[in-house]
Amino acid sequence: VQLQASGGGLVQAGGSLRLSCTASERTSSIYDVAWFRQAPGKEREFVSRILWKSGGAYYADSVKGRFTISRDNAKNTVYLQMDVLKPEDTAVYFCALGTSVSGYTYWGQGTQVTVSS
Repeated sequence: VQLQASGGGLVQAGGSLRLSCTASERTSSIYDVAWFRQAPGKEREFVSRILWKSGGAYYADSVKGRFTISRDNAKNTVYLQMDVLKPEDTAVYFCALGTSVSGYTYWGQGTQVTVSS
C-alpha cells in the first residue's frame, strides 16, 4: 500500500488548508489513519487519527477545535481540514496507515505546510 499526501502550501495565519491522504489500493485491513507533523529541529508529533470503521476521531491538544479529520471510504482517502492556522503549525505533515493497534505500517511522503505571520 502506498500513501499519497497532498494539499500543503503557504498560507497566512488565520487561514485554512485541507490535506488529503489517499491509499493506492483498497484494503479491508485498515485499522486507522493518522496525521503526524515534523517541524525543523523538532521530533515528529501526533496530530490526529481516525478509526477506519467507526470514524472515531482523536486530536492532539494543540490542534483540537481547529483541525478536523474525516474519511471517504469509497475513495480510500482521509482529509485533514486545518482552520485558524498558526505559525507554529508550520511543519511537514505525514499521513500513516495502521492495520492494527500496534502502530503504523505505511507512511506517506509528507507535504509541507507553511503558515506565515
